Formats: sequence, C-alpha cells, structure tokens
Amino acid sequence: MTTPRYSHRPAPVYALAGIRLFNGVTGLVAPALLIRRLDPGRELSPAAVYAFRLFGIRTILLGLDLLTNHGDRLREDLQEGVLIHGSDTATAAALGIRGQLPPRTATLTTLISAVNTGLALTGAARLAGKRTGKRK
Repeated sequence: MTTPRYSHRPAPVYALAGIRLFNGVTGLVAPALLIRRLDPGRELSPAAVYAFRLFGIRTILLGLDLLTNHGDRLREDLQEGVLIHGSDTATAAALGIRGQLPPRTATLTTLISAVNTGLALTGAARLAGKRTGKRK
C-alpha cells in the first residue's frame, strides 16, 4: 500500500513548522538569547547552553519533518507533536505555579506551548479529514 502524498499541507502544519524552525535555529546558534528570556539577570550556565543546543537541533529536525514527510508519517508527526507540545505546556505551567519561572515568562512559555499544541491538533484533524474526504 502506498502512502498518499499531499502537495498541500494545512496552514497549521506550516505555522507549527515555522515556529519549530525559528525556535530550533535560535536554540542552536544563539542559546543565550533564549536563556536570558527564561532566566533574566543570571549568569549563563554552560549546562543551559548545552541543553538549548540539544533542544535546538531536535526542534529543527521536528520542523523539517513537518515539511518533508507525507501521508501517514506526517499524521504520526503531528500526533507526536500533540504529546511533545502538551508536555511542554504542562512543564511551563508547573514551573510558573511553583514560582520557578517569573510570572510573565511562565505565562508566555505556557501560552506559546499551548498554541503549538493547538496547531498540532488542528493540523492532525485537517489531515484526517483529507484522508476520509471530509473537510475539518
């Protein structure tokens, strides 16, 4: 059975891919920029720089997957994205609730992660609609 190839991806897929690529490249090549936004006023930790670079390359690859994979693999990518971004959302919210992030930073990171979760959900639903012939 061949995997159908879509020449057109739903807009949420492109939006999520763009966000992932932007954040991934920033984490890889300019981790200090992201670290200072999360933890302003502190000296940069080499461990944080290392972690953001790891996060960066992972996020770039995840973004590229959304632009290059098709059919069932793309649907799986989006389903995994719901788990990835849902986990990010829960983590950011928990850090904010515990006071481990400044309130503004916690709110912003939780909101960004929630938007990413919504984009993954919406993209997956729209692809499921294409598969069944229904428009969602």
